[in-house]
Amino acid sequence: MIIDIECDIPTREVYQAELESLEKSDDKGMANYINIFGPKWAADIGMSPAEFEKAKKAIGPVELRKMITERAMDNAMSEEEFIKALDDAGITYACIGTGRFASIEHTAALAAKYKHKLIPWCRISPHLGMAGVRELERCVKELGIRGLEVSTFRERLYANDKKYYPLYAKCVELGIPARIYTTMNYATDRAMDLGRPIYLDEVARDFPEMTVIAGLGGWPWVPELVGLARRHQNIYIDLAAHRPKNIAKPGSGFEMLLQFGNTLLQDKILFASSWMTLGMPLKQIVEEMEKLPLRDAVRPKWMYENAARILKIT
Repeated sequence: MIIDIECDIPTREVYQAELESLEKSDDKGMANYINIFGPKWAADIGMSPAEFEKAKKAIGPVELRKMITERAMDNAMSEEEFIKALDDAGITYACIGTGRFASIEHTAALAAKYKHKLIPWCRISPHLGMAGVRELERCVKELGIRGLEVSTFRERLYANDKKYYPLYAKCVELGIPARIYTTMNYATDRAMDLGRPIYLDEVARDFPEMTVIAGLGGWPWVPELVGLARRHQNIYIDLAAHRPKNIAKPGSGFEMLLQFGNTLLQDKILFASSWMTLGMPLKQIVEEMEKLPLRDAVRPKWMYENAARILKIT
């Protein structure tokens, strides 16, 4: 059995939402993503390296990203194909609406249709103030949302910014976890450390009743995140958007997390694929995860039991 804490939705609606989001982007913020990830994105849609380089010179980073997204939309899965992909990968439950561009409405409707398989999350901007707090309550009570996604680098606010605090307080009241972006970002128009783990320390101290999931593994501040997870009972860690087979390689920066995740923190690590971000089949990510050097008693905790406990799945 497997629970995926961050499972991207591959439907046309999500690609359309991404295109709408790109309308608000600028070339400065997108340039580094195109330089680093562009060749992989292009390969995923069958664009040759020569075609990619030609397009890169002819149009700006945002327009190039739009073009890649529009082509990717042609390969979007139907809802039924998505559920089949989950089954083929051995995923028991998938948390959706996290990480990418799915709207709350699309996420909630999809999860309502496949209650046996999908668990919906939402992202609400802290800049909305109390309107956002009321929206979170509506999403949980009326739409069945099961967790709050906090994207520090998109909001350009550190996790301990007091604009988040009304949302955190509502998470405690509603009994839902907050999954907080905790790693570096590649957008050079904003601070690199918006997702640094240390900012979770104040959050965990101020909201000891809130379950905090540090998403994306804390790299390159992994030892700092390991320390926080040891220090705070309410902090958990997932490794979304990192290819599993690379995590165990010497020099990856994850050595300490693997060591403690196999011992003292074995009840604190969660599986999260972020498979569309990685540009890999979900089944392949699961297979690579199961090859990590984990003890037999620890592996089911990472893959299912720890998440089941947080999400109150019996």
